[in-house]
Amino acid sequence: MNFAIIGATGNVGRKIIEVLEKSDLEINNLHLVASKKSAGKKLKFRNKEIVIEQLEKYDFSNSEITIFAAGSEIAEKWVPEASKKTIVIDNSKYFRMDKDVPLVVAEVNAEDLKKHKNIIANPNCSTIQLMLALKPLHDKFTIKRVIVSTYQAVSGAGKDPLDELFSQTRDYLDDKKINSKNFTKQIAFNLIPHIDSFVEDGYTKEEWKMENETKKILDNNIKLSATCVRVPIKTSHSESVNIEFEKDYDLALVKKILANAPGCKVVDEHNDGGYVTPLEAEGSNLTFISRIRKDNSNKRAINIWVVSDNLLKGAALNSVQIAECLLGKFKV
Repeated sequence: MNFAIIGATGNVGRKIIEVLEKSDLEINNLHLVASKKSAGKKLKFRNKEIVIEQLEKYDFSNSEITIFAAGSEIAEKWVPEASKKTIVIDNSKYFRMDKDVPLVVAEVNAEDLKKHKNIIANPNCSTIQLMLALKPLHDKFTIKRVIVSTYQAVSGAGKDPLDELFSQTRDYLDDKKINSKNFTKQIAFNLIPHIDSFVEDGYTKEEWKMENETKKILDNNIKLSATCVRVPIKTSHSESVNIEFEKDYDLALVKKILANAPGCKVVDEHNDGGYVTPLEAEGSNLTFISRIRKDNSNKRAINIWVVSDNLLKGAALNSVQIAECLLGKFKV
């Protein structure tokens, strides 16, 4: 198989290269494609140096599978053309809610890939890790309603915002004036309850995405309300999740189901440090679930804490797993 990565020099593009490097996929040729300013540079893959090609000059027929990791503007402009010559797995938000485009989490709804028309959408990073926890519980108990608050790492916003977190942190510690370029407020030593632009009723697009992507992937009848917060950490998104079921549940069974959920690991010890934080999740392919407990205000609800590396399972890893599903090589 020949593969291509569009946006190969970005945060997600580089992570995709790392994931492909460790995968069992047999790759004859890997085409790395980026903007004009990156063309001609080299990146390593499986002990070979690959010259980065310019997007405007790239021939999409070179690869059977092409992963886009370059944002919505690039996706809007280039994916329709690319899909005439290659199967596209797109990481941007542009095609996610298109009724003709499958929105896929590999462990959750891989069967939707049967409906693809050469374009497949990778869900929002915060949605992906939530789906891994919700799917097996929904299968057993039927989920009625979800309330989720996210604590999202700055790397999810891209390289420039991440660089700004570092520079603001240094300036704060040096007692210098802090300027915010990529955020609406200071991000260092602060929290910002605002990710993406505002839409209807005071919600943001990030919150809207979580609600509507959940419905498309899992079940249109699930009610979901999200509050998405940017926090001053480098990697891994965390989520505090309240899940209300249609029927009564057994907490021991809930824990057993989550412990056996594909792609998940339960770390739920009722003592100091008996849970997973973003720092421990960084670099892991797993989505971690902790703080599993009854909601004492609602006999049909539980609370859980979900943490996952947003650049891995939230983007790069899921993209490669989708490719593995297409090739019949995905292992749960």
